[in-house]
Amino acid sequence: MQTRIREASEKRGFAVSRLLTHWSEVVGETVAAVTRPVEVSYGKGGMGATLTILTTGPQAPMIEMQKEQICERVNACYGYRAIARVRITQTAPTGFAEGQAVFAPAPKAAAPAPDPEIEASSASLSKDVTNDELRLALQALGANVLMKSRNGKTQR
Repeated sequence: MQTRIREASEKRGFAVSRLLTHWSEVVGETVAAVTRPVEVSYGKGGMGATLTILTTGPQAPMIEMQKEQICERVNACYGYRAIARVRITQTAPTGFAEGQAVFAPAPKAAAPAPDPEIEASSASLSKDVTNDELRLALQALGANVLMKSRNGKTQR
């Protein structure tokens, strides 16, 4: 399957298929929600490629202002300055392959089930706080800290 994906993406100029499959991680969720990468075209001189991004008309001015940031993030994905220009096209909200497929941001991974022991510890630490919102926020923070320290991922 990975070979077929690579072949299909290379036909459109995407040497790194990660740009297609992880678009929301590369450019950010807000930009990915209104854009789709369509094509990477290379000039004759080979000095930087042009990335074509698909968006709808109302979103185009906002994306136009973010072209430099998009270019930097995409180049970070490639690992070198592969993209020199970003071109925006305004059409229907369908993506790659002439509207046959729509690339939606990948769904977020589900959070692991909380450990009852850690929840009890964090609840006991914040039990004296009278403000409900503050107590719940402190309880969540305590649970995160205790979970990370248990996993050996404490930061200095």
